Amino acid sequence: MRRCPRRRAPRRRVALALCLALLGTATACGSGDEESTTLHVLASSELRDMEPLLDDLRRDTGVDLDMEYKATVDAGDGLTPGAYHHDLAWLSSDRYFQLRLKESRGTSKPLSTTTMLSPVVVGVKPEMASALRARAKGGQVSWADIADAAAAGSMRFGMADPKRTNSGLSALVGVATAAAGTGSALRAEDISCDRLRGFRTGQKLTADTSAELREQYIAHQDRLDALITYESELLSLNAGGKLHENLEIIYPKDGMVLSDYPLLLLDPAKREAYDKVVNWLKSASTQKRIMERTLRRPLGADVRRDPRLRADIGNALYFPDQRAVVDQLVEDYGDPRLPTAHHVIFLLDFSTSMRGARVASLRTAFAGLSGADTSATGKFVRFYQGERITVMRFGGRVLVERDVTVGGRRDLDAIKAFVAGDDFDNSTAIWSALDHAYGKASDIARDHPGQPISIVLMTDGKNTSGITRQEFERRYAARAETVRGVATFPLRFGEADTAELTRAARTTGGHMVDANARSLPDAFKEIRGC
Repeated sequence: MRRCPRRRAPRRRVALALCLALLGTATACGSGDEESTTLHVLASSELRDMEPLLDDLRRDTGVDLDMEYKATVDAGDGLTPGAYHHDLAWLSSDRYFQLRLKESRGTSKPLSTTTMLSPVVVGVKPEMASALRARAKGGQVSWADIADAAAAGSMRFGMADPKRTNSGLSALVGVATAAAGTGSALRAEDISCDRLRGFRTGQKLTADTSAELREQYIAHQDRLDALITYESELLSLNAGGKLHENLEIIYPKDGMVLSDYPLLLLDPAKREAYDKVVNWLKSASTQKRIMERTLRRPLGADVRRDPRLRADIGNALYFPDQRAVVDQLVEDYGDPRLPTAHHVIFLLDFSTSMRGARVASLRTAFAGLSGADTSATGKFVRFYQGERITVMRFGGRVLVERDVTVGGRRDLDAIKAFVAGDDFDNSTAIWSALDHAYGKASDIARDHPGQPISIVLMTDGKNTSGITRQEFERRYAARAETVRGVATFPLRFGEADTAELTRAARTTGGHMVDANARSLPDAFKEIRGC
């Protein structure tokens, strides 16, 4: 009796092993087909570098992320509050989307979790980095120093399109916030197109995504000095072996915008799967792998940072809290693929009342615009490379005028020399001079269709000769539509008629600045033709 069980034992063991194998197969099939979850994700295009980790996410959590990639701003625009078409959104930044959400009252905010970090910074070739530090106060480079070098024509940079990418928009917010000098989030009144023009003229390369910008920079690196993008992108470029010169990373001392790569839960019914993904992404082991693969900064102190990621990034700049402010900022910056040059006509009163301290103040203002003003504001509003300038001196008539296209120090010196002239006149024909300036604007509009034109009128007295304001307005109204679109920005000085100048500004679409309430150089910096 005892021998029988011994003879059957091998068959039972085989049967048991077969059953376990079949059970294991059934369980594996269940894990793949029944227990796994697929989440549809709208993602920023720069997150393609996370693809190799998503297989491990699926293996460890049973959650499969089906990624649809778009440029970040485009992705944010594709998220309609309350009518989402994806389960999750994974963006380099959701700030613009949150502003849209704020306007759509009644729509609850999606759950959002930060997954990694990378500031938008400036990568600069070594020689240019040394030059920037040599000119910067205390050797600490600011956005104003970057804008100054761009305006002077000494720094040519690449930056992704702010209309489509988070890196481009973040850089633009950084520059504009620094230009405003308020230390707080940008407001509508802080945005001035003139303070972005000099910076904009240095942009020689753009792209619709950060990845495309990186490849374009590699292809055209010999004609560029710098690249403005994510810290992670710059470190990856330096490590990629395709650069003739590695880029030194500059963290502007006045701050930068930090990208935090939030994962948003758009479909609350997928909360359980979302939590699995978030917990996996935030784990120390995954954070370490993200850092090693993408060179983005890990979230916590429990992950030992790569030495390249230990630089202090200082204080993060505030992002505007109103969508209209961001839209105005991007609109003022314009299309980075189009020419940047504006034509500004400076109409300067050289009547005898301007002799002495007043004309000295005027000359100081023009010296500042030519680069002598090293304040942060001065660096943002200086004459910039490629800018077209007409300067007219007038008394009882236009005495003399000169056209200059800024190409270097010689052109800036020519402007200063022209303003240094001493041919004052005994009368003041404000409206005849302004009518003459509009004749000049008409010629420019004819010869250079589409070029932005503006007029800055500086006077310290009242109209004593020539045509009346009413006659000027009649002539202005009869001009072509393109010429009527040229705004005049009066700058009141001394005893000039406030009401008359204000009306001229309103008629033409400009605005008046009263230089009696501040110094004349500060008034010129404020108005600057827009």
